[in-house]
Amino acid sequence: MVTILFVFFFIMLILGVPIAVSLGIASLISIYFGSNIPFIILAQKMFNGMNSFPFMAIPMFLLAGNIMAEAKISDRLVGLAAIMVGRFPGGLAHMATGASAFFGSISGSAPATTAAIGTVMIPSMIKKGYSRSYSAAVIAASGALGLIIPPSLTMVVFGVIAGVSIGNLFLCGVLPGLLICLALMGLNYYIAKKKGFQCEQALSREEKKQVIKDSLLALLMPLIILGGIYSGAFTATESAAVACLYGVLVGCFIYKTLNVKSLFNILKNTSENAALIMFLMGTANLFGFIITAEQVPQQFAAFIMSVTDSQMLVMFIIMGMLLVIGTFLDNVAALVLFVPTMIGLVNAMHIDPIYFGVFTIITLAVGQFTPPVGLNLFIASNIAEEKFEVVVKDVIPYFCVYICFLMLFIFVPKLLTIFI
Repeated sequence: MVTILFVFFFIMLILGVPIAVSLGIASLISIYFGSNIPFIILAQKMFNGMNSFPFMAIPMFLLAGNIMAEAKISDRLVGLAAIMVGRFPGGLAHMATGASAFFGSISGSAPATTAAIGTVMIPSMIKKGYSRSYSAAVIAASGALGLIIPPSLTMVVFGVIAGVSIGNLFLCGVLPGLLICLALMGLNYYIAKKKGFQCEQALSREEKKQVIKDSLLALLMPLIILGGIYSGAFTATESAAVACLYGVLVGCFIYKTLNVKSLFNILKNTSENAALIMFLMGTANLFGFIITAEQVPQQFAAFIMSVTDSQMLVMFIIMGMLLVIGTFLDNVAALVLFVPTMIGLVNAMHIDPIYFGVFTIITLAVGQFTPPVGLNLFIASNIAEEKFEVVVKDVIPYFCVYICFLMLFIFVPKLLTIFI
């Protein structure tokens, strides 16, 4: 039954069938030809895959991110980044990375971060003499911070699937996100010195005050979410709802960038994306039911443990698998396929599931700007009006930075769980 399942699943992917539909059709065919399980189980398992209170956080976080994106928060965060890092050589590249880190902590989405910051920064970088391909590469690589720096939608999905604390995942994503952000800025500085990119003109004291005043309200959103969770005031799901309300109030009455029409579009887009994700969760649960019933996770864990009993080597194997999976699957799709299979191995090897979760999310973030299906690359390339394959060449140094950090986190796992 498992053979039929995976054969038809990969046939569907090759034919270009959406991942959620591929999971459902492959599961249906494998049950029909490979077992005597009644078809009623299909509906039951799909419903159970979506019938979870923590899953309510998914549309809420999507809505919060869309509200803040539509409220033109990115412009204000770019200004804040300019104050902090614009004075260094390659100031615009630093601003792009810094603003991506700020916006990522609000939107929780790598593609949303890439689109929002890229729309503001790429035209400015091109005007200042940065090549189109380099400008797109900086934005694509920096946009991946949206998955790592909490609150992150991907962390919510992992927490629900693996049954671990979403709050602890958020907390443990802070340090690696900041470290990677600083490393990307270091690479920006090196490239700027090499290519002669200049620093940006300093702002006056009054201009700085105004920029800080405008951006503080935006930066309060992640503080409200994280502060509410860790103070015990509300759960992750409730924190997302509070963030939505805060975003509407700020966007409508303070920034005045939201109106009835834009709110309608936000709700429409959020509903469409949430429906896709929840349908994916339902079909993935059915897919996972078949895999679990056939004891694939146990067999896989036994195979790996027969090869090695080293936690470090197992993490290198996991990293390699995730890097490959991330090149052709969306991060949410990769999680729902990968985590149920691997969690048994992780538990058997006594690997901290929180560490495994943060490491998995960082590794999948790399796939956001890795060909052939790196969504960040496509978005940044389109904004820069540059060929995809040209941008890929300039993104290689940034890819190496992420890989070095992944290796560091394998050798020093405490870096990912230092706050818990």
